[in-house]
Amino acid sequence: MMGPSLLARHKSFTSLVFPFTSDFVLENLGRMGLTLFLFVIGVKMDLGLLKRSGKKHLYIALASVFGPLLIVSIVAVLTRESMDEELARVSSIGEIALSLSVTTFPVHYTILEELNLLCSEVGNMALSIALISDAIGINFMVVFEAMKQGDGSAQSIIWYSISCVVMAAFTPVIRRAMVWIIEQTQEGEAVDQFYVIAILLGSFVAAFVTDMFGLGIANGSFWLGLMMPDGRPLGSTLVQKSETIITEVFMPCSFVFMGLYTDFYAMKEAGWSALRPLFGLVISGYLSKFFCTMLAAKVVGVSWRDSLAISLILSLRGYVELVLYVHWVDRNVIGLPGYSLMILGTIVVVGILTPLISILYDPSKPYMLKQRRTIQHTAQGDHLRILVCIRGKTNLPSLVNLLQLFHPTVHNPFSLHAFYLVELIGPANPVFVEHQNQELEDLSGRFPDLEIIHHALKQYQERREECVELHLFSAATIKPTMYQDVCKLALISKAVFIILPLEKKLDGEMETTEQWGGESGSIVTQILDNAPCSVGLLVEKAERWQLPQIASYNFIVLFLGGPDSREALAFSDRMSGNPCVSLTVVRFLASNAEGDDEMQRKLDDGVVTSFWVKNEANERVNYREVVIRNGADTASAIVGMAAEKYYHMWIVGRKQGINPSLLEGLSTWSDHKEDMGILGDYLSFSESVNSDSVLVVQKQVLTGKGPNFFTPPGSIVSFMRRGRLFW
Repeated sequence: MMGPSLLARHKSFTSLVFPFTSDFVLENLGRMGLTLFLFVIGVKMDLGLLKRSGKKHLYIALASVFGPLLIVSIVAVLTRESMDEELARVSSIGEIALSLSVTTFPVHYTILEELNLLCSEVGNMALSIALISDAIGINFMVVFEAMKQGDGSAQSIIWYSISCVVMAAFTPVIRRAMVWIIEQTQEGEAVDQFYVIAILLGSFVAAFVTDMFGLGIANGSFWLGLMMPDGRPLGSTLVQKSETIITEVFMPCSFVFMGLYTDFYAMKEAGWSALRPLFGLVISGYLSKFFCTMLAAKVVGVSWRDSLAISLILSLRGYVELVLYVHWVDRNVIGLPGYSLMILGTIVVVGILTPLISILYDPSKPYMLKQRRTIQHTAQGDHLRILVCIRGKTNLPSLVNLLQLFHPTVHNPFSLHAFYLVELIGPANPVFVEHQNQELEDLSGRFPDLEIIHHALKQYQERREECVELHLFSAATIKPTMYQDVCKLALISKAVFIILPLEKKLDGEMETTEQWGGESGSIVTQILDNAPCSVGLLVEKAERWQLPQIASYNFIVLFLGGPDSREALAFSDRMSGNPCVSLTVVRFLASNAEGDDEMQRKLDDGVVTSFWVKNEANERVNYREVVIRNGADTASAIVGMAAEKYYHMWIVGRKQGINPSLLEGLSTWSDHKEDMGILGDYLSFSESVNSDSVLVVQKQVLTGKGPNFFTPPGSIVSFMRRGRLFW
């Protein structure tokens, strides 16, 4: 809008907002932003993904690059006579054809992150293909840049190639220097500020050197970023220290500078005859990229739906392409009319394809099942598969103590899948790993509490080796997509119950924002909405829940009716066999039964009757019923129970029950009812209810058509079958 296409056409606006000297400032700030942006992308990029990518990824990447490259080249040959002198050069045609064919990793990582598809099956596949494509493109770009040097003479090409070799020779030296910096940093401490500043300034030096050699300003900073060791402490620190200034200061300047180059009136003045050859290249490039990618994906076994989603994702363009267009203007590959045409094409493609991708591909659909995966529907004697999610060592005490009271036996064994989740900061590629003993030391830098967590859970499992199976997993991913990893692992491991530990802060607030929060909403909410099985939210009310050394532990179940309450009762029923557990079940009945859901009440009656018949002779199990009128009576009854006896854990269903009057009026006291439910929130935060912990249970939501998604060789499914790292 501020460029010559609109506001800048008025000289008064241009002289006021963009005086003559501002071009120099904006251009240099923009180039600084480009330098740091590509450096950070290089830090994030993991070249090891190239080795770990499956053959299907490679085949799709090759087809998506060389198919469009061939088609665009053919179109260029057919229309070359109508091109201007600069565009008709072989090097110019090669650069344009390559840019339309290659998928850039930095752009697609950012897009997938924005769409919350980074950890989805399609997102992982698109990311692998983009990295392979980018690796191919970098090599070709070096060739075309060499051809563009000087007059294209052999001497210029030789000197350009020598410059590339010299730059590559410095790689091991710089890499060793970075390792030395890491060695100087004490474990658990941040990298010294001096080293961070020196490295960031070094990215500008690298850009200057490569530009001086004719390699281009972008290559130096990007290559330096690739030399950085990823993860903690160096990689994550560099990303954290630089991302804010890049996104908030430098990048806006870059976009303003690009906008000032864009002049749609110049397209009109140039005329259709001058732009037709370039337009033909652009259209043929976009269409051939889309169809070649989709057909290649289908040929290697991807479903039509996922093939379409992948081809749409890989057809998107972004910041890197915009910078490349400016570079072409500087190198006289295209003029301002051609540049404006390329910008317009990018805007149209992104504006159309992005919402289509969001509509076409919902990453949560595969997790919703029709098959029942609940504790209630798990037969006695079958393996009870439980997934516990851990964000740090502070979650361990409550989880281990709860597992100890679950009372697994040879006749009622269970499989424990422990999932340690770490927020992804430094490396760009999400990491998922099933741990073997020999891997722990190698991954301790990426997963800081891994050894402590593994040791605690291993001790628990060894004491019950005959009845407990332990599987430890870890994942490094961004917060908005953590729920996808949790749901995928629950789906694949056939878990019937997910346990999410929540911790109250000293000020009484729930620690969901820091541990389980995310830009797209609470991870807890996402898991509750998409989990393929039942979910339990374990709230630690005590500073640290430690089991007292006494003969009996008092647990209480508040049964308000409905699916969640029935699942909570089934959960507590599993612990009733523990000789150290004293269990009280209280069923709340509305005085006005007219508001009851009759179908749900009949189901409740059957479950409660079955529970009582099973435990009638068990002196440690008590059952009673309470008739109430409204939420105030419910709160009063709960306070009376808490005063009557100290219960170590309160267990309750998440939903409001079969009669709304049971909780009428309590919702005004709830701050976290969206996740915890009204009663769960009241129990967790009420000062009148003293306890060590509260467990809020949600039964599996049966919707969707079951898992119907493509599983590429690098997916979690195939990873678990092979027992190796997944990136």
